[in-house]
Amino acid sequence: MTSPIDIEGGGASVVVDGAPGPETKNEAVKLAGRSPGQLMWLRFKRDRTGVICAVVVIGYFVVALLAPLLVKLPGTDPYTLYGQDPTYADQPVLDEFGLPLGYLGGVSGDHWFGVEPQYGRDLYAMLLYGMRTSLYMALGITVLIMVTGVVIGLIGGYFGGRTDYWIGRGTDFFLSFPQQLFFIAFMPVVTSFFVDPRDETPTYFRALAMLIVLWLLGWMGMARLVRSTVLSLREREFVEAAKVSGASPWRIVRKEILPNVVTPILVQFTYQLPSTILSIAFLSFAGVGFVEPTPDWGRLFAAGARYAEQDPAFMFFPGVALVIFVLCFNLLGDSVRDAFDPKSGR
Repeated sequence: MTSPIDIEGGGASVVVDGAPGPETKNEAVKLAGRSPGQLMWLRFKRDRTGVICAVVVIGYFVVALLAPLLVKLPGTDPYTLYGQDPTYADQPVLDEFGLPLGYLGGVSGDHWFGVEPQYGRDLYAMLLYGMRTSLYMALGITVLIMVTGVVIGLIGGYFGGRTDYWIGRGTDFFLSFPQQLFFIAFMPVVTSFFVDPRDETPTYFRALAMLIVLWLLGWMGMARLVRSTVLSLREREFVEAAKVSGASPWRIVRKEILPNVVTPILVQFTYQLPSTILSIAFLSFAGVGFVEPTPDWGRLFAAGARYAEQDPAFMFFPGVALVIFVLCFNLLGDSVRDAFDPKSGR
């Protein structure tokens, strides 16, 4: 069966159905010789949703990094009690009941997102500094979780046998701990060992405690994912060929196996980071994470829960910011997955 006749310069050419057209041939020529990473990047750039979400996510990290400079634009900071400091008595932000003056929680030219009831702290500055605390804390924890999970998963999946058995039992042991509930019970115990009960727990100590616990109780999912992928790869022909050629186990893992598990690692990273941010926010909301006066996303939600009846607008800006970030990061994860594996396209 033939396609319609194509007349060029007075002649006729017949194209058989199924044969690639000129556009398909040109695209194949362009893609020829490209590395998997380059092909992934080309597919990702075609995904408008993924590109927009990547820009939004990067923008969040840039804003968090530049928080000290951005809060200087309205001339505020997250620690000053504008409703109680006598220095600002000529610029009242709270009424006699401790509620923000004005609309939407006291939004004004000086306080772009309004102020906190009872204290008058600037919500714009608190949110930017809170994003800085949560994002970079979550980034450090997620990197540790990824590295630990990848290393343990590679070792267990490649060597197998007794090594895999004992690593699996250790993974099951850590999975038996309820992460967030364990942290709530763990924090007071650690504090009593290292901090005098009469003293306030330092912020750096709280950050370190959260990092250690969320790291120790968060790597198991990544380890199991990498292990299952390595188990299917270690029997492949290219791995067997590397063994026959006399390559060391370290070289085989580094050169043959690790490049083939990059895709699930990156996809899992895009899902793990927002999950870690929510875990940190939950701990601060429960009162065992960051506490006043350290700005933090979770602490803003805890304060918003207290002010919900008096000033429901206090929750608006932190809530919208968190929802947008988590949504964009999850959509970015889907786009990265589809870019690496076009057959899984949505």
